[in-house]
Amino acid sequence: MKMFKEMEVYAKEKNIPIMQLDGINYLCNYIKENNIKKILEIGSAIGYSAICMASVNDDIEVTTIERDKDRYEVALSNIRKFKLDKRIRVINEDAINCEIEGLFDLIFIDASKGHNIDFFQKYKNNLEDKGVIITDNLSFHGLVEDESLIKTKNQRGLVNKIKKYIDFLDNNKEFTTKYILVGDKISISYRNNN
Repeated sequence: MKMFKEMEVYAKEKNIPIMQLDGINYLCNYIKENNIKKILEIGSAIGYSAICMASVNDDIEVTTIERDKDRYEVALSNIRKFKLDKRIRVINEDAINCEIEGLFDLIFIDASKGHNIDFFQKYKNNLEDKGVIITDNLSFHGLVEDESLIKTKNQRGLVNKIKKYIDFLDNNKEFTTKYILVGDKISISYRNNN
C-alpha cells in the first residue's frame, strides 16, 4: 500500500527506527491468529507499527506512548491519514513516568533499549492474564550475537543492556519467553500458570 511505503521511506530518510518488514508481518499475523483486540505499545516513533497492528482488524484498539514531540506529531499525522484516530490513541510522554489505566491483550515494547526491563516491570500490571509482552530489537542488527561487529562505545552499551534484558527474561519466574528470529529478533513472554 502506497501510504505504508511512504512511511517506510520517510523513516529511512530521517533515520527513524521502525520494525523490519518480516518482523511487522510476523507481529500482525500473531495479532490476527490470537484474536488480540487491545494493544499497548511503548515507543510509537512515527506510528508505523501502531497503524500496521490496528489495520489487522476493525475492532483493534491501540494505545501508544511516544516521548519525542516531533515523532509524536508525525505519528498523529500518519494515523489521521489512515483514518485510525478513533482506534489509536497516542500519548506524548516518557513511558517511564506514564500511568496507563486498563488491561491489554498485548504489550509491545519497541522503545529505548536501556529501559526494556523497566518497561516490562512497569507495564506487566496492565497485561490481561492470558496476554503477552512482545519486545523488538533483541539482535540489534546482529551485534548481540557477534560482538566483533561493534564499532562504538554507544553500541557496546546498548548490546550490554539488551543482553541484560535477555538474561532478565530467561530468569524471570513469572513469565516464560520464547525468541523468534524474524526482523531484528523478537521475544514473546507469556505469564506462567495460564
